[in-house]
Amino acid sequence: MTQRTPIRRDARTGHLAVALLLAAGGLPVLPLRAGKGPFGNCPTCTNNACGGRPNMKTPGPCACPLPCHAWAAATTDARVLTAAPWAAAWQHAEAVAYHPGGAGVTVVDLDSAAAVDWARATLPPTRTVATTRGEHWIYQGTTRSVNGVQAGVDLKSTQSYVRWRGPGTGDMAALPDVVRALATTKSAMARPATHAVAVAAPASGGQCPHRSPAYLERGIAMAEQRITDTASGVHATVYRTFLAVLSAHGRCGCLTETHIGRLFTAAQAKGESPRHCTDAWSNAQTALGM
Repeated sequence: MTQRTPIRRDARTGHLAVALLLAAGGLPVLPLRAGKGPFGNCPTCTNNACGGRPNMKTPGPCACPLPCHAWAAATTDARVLTAAPWAAAWQHAEAVAYHPGGAGVTVVDLDSAAAVDWARATLPPTRTVATTRGEHWIYQGTTRSVNGVQAGVDLKSTQSYVRWRGPGTGDMAALPDVVRALATTKSAMARPATHAVAVAAPASGGQCPHRSPAYLERGIAMAEQRITDTASGVHATVYRTFLAVLSAHGRCGCLTETHIGRLFTAAQAKGESPRHCTDAWSNAQTALGM
């Protein structure tokens, strides 16, 4: 994210014009609708049919020609930004957003005066952008996106998006270790807690194709390992794994609540919430017509 020509944000400057200037400078952008949610870019994924999180803020494992919403849809391609359906979306957009991780930066989102004071006392100076309630401190380098690392402090980098509020002032510093440590510590604290499974196993209805219990056990073990080994895109991996398990074992009556519990436990150990696990399981069932 190099220094760019300042862009005035006033009523005479359309959001699309701003987006095209930013994209030309290498910043992956996307339109935001009212409520700071991304616009959809594909009818197939309406209402998160692809397994995305609520309000289209996180993409699911869709097989669209292009990523269709949330941070994954951010692009520097002017053809994508001006083509349908985004051509119409820009006319109703509330703001322009960008994907910090795609630009190789991390935004420390300071949402209060107290948070700004904390940053000034704790973090090295860097490029700063004024916001409605605080400031964005932008560093060169990427890390996990984690909310609530301190009171009023969120980290926005990979798998996230941030509203564009101008180029800011000051020279951009390298991402400091103290910020990386905040992301790691917060993520580790969120992982240990697991909750009881509240999802019933699918009822039997088809002929069982499994020749031995070992076949099912091996499949569940492989699914657990797939979730455990993923280093990025955890949400998408969990959904795809649930989809694969249900496709192979969901109609014959072999799958039990114990098996489902093992999958949910593996997902929660990677930071997924119980509700998100339930939603991903339900979305996989819907996709398979179960």
